Amino acid sequence: MLSVTRPTPSHFGIYATDPDLLANFYTRVFGLTQTDRGQGKTFPVDLIFLSASPDQHHQLVIAGGRPKEATFSTVMQISFVVPSIQSMREIRQSALASGATRMRGLNHGNALSIYFSDPEGNTVEVYIDTPYYVAQPHGDPLDLDKSDDELMRETEAICRADPTFMPIAEWQARFAQPAPRA
Repeated sequence: MLSVTRPTPSHFGIYATDPDLLANFYTRVFGLTQTDRGQGKTFPVDLIFLSASPDQHHQLVIAGGRPKEATFSTVMQISFVVPSIQSMREIRQSALASGATRMRGLNHGNALSIYFSDPEGNTVEVYIDTPYYVAQPHGDPLDLDKSDDELMRETEAICRADPTFMPIAEWQARFAQPAPRA
C-alpha cells in the first residue's frame, strides 16, 4: 500500500484506438507489468492495467474507446522518471525500435528529458532529476550522445547562469514552508 500524507498524483489513464498496441509498447519500452485486464462495468470499455511497482496495482490504465478518427491526443504528456542518463539512452533506442516518433531532448535545468510520440501520438517524457532548481519553463537542447559528465557540467553551468538558480535542497526547504496566510 502506498503511504501518502496529502493528495498525491499516483496514476493516469489514456484512451486508445488499439489498447493492445499501446499495452505492448509500454510493457516493451518501459518494462511495465500488466496487472489486470477486463471490461469495465460502469466504464464499459476494455481496460488494461499496468504498473512498475508492487506497491501500486496500476500506474497506467489503457482504455479502449478512442475513436479511430481522433487525430489529436488530449494527453499533454505521460512522464516516466528513470534512474540514470544511461537509462534514458536505452529507452530512447527501445522506443524508436518500437515505433516512437518525434524524438527530442531538452535540458530543463532541474531535469534532463527526452520526449517522443508513442504509436498513437501521445507525448511521452522520460527524465532524470538534477540537483538544481531554475524557474520553469526552461528548455535548452539536450544531446544524449555527450558523456554523462559533460551533460552534468553543462547543466550546472546553464543553471548557475540563470538568476533563479538554487540548489534543489534549498528549493525543497522553501516548498516545505507553510504558505503565509492572507
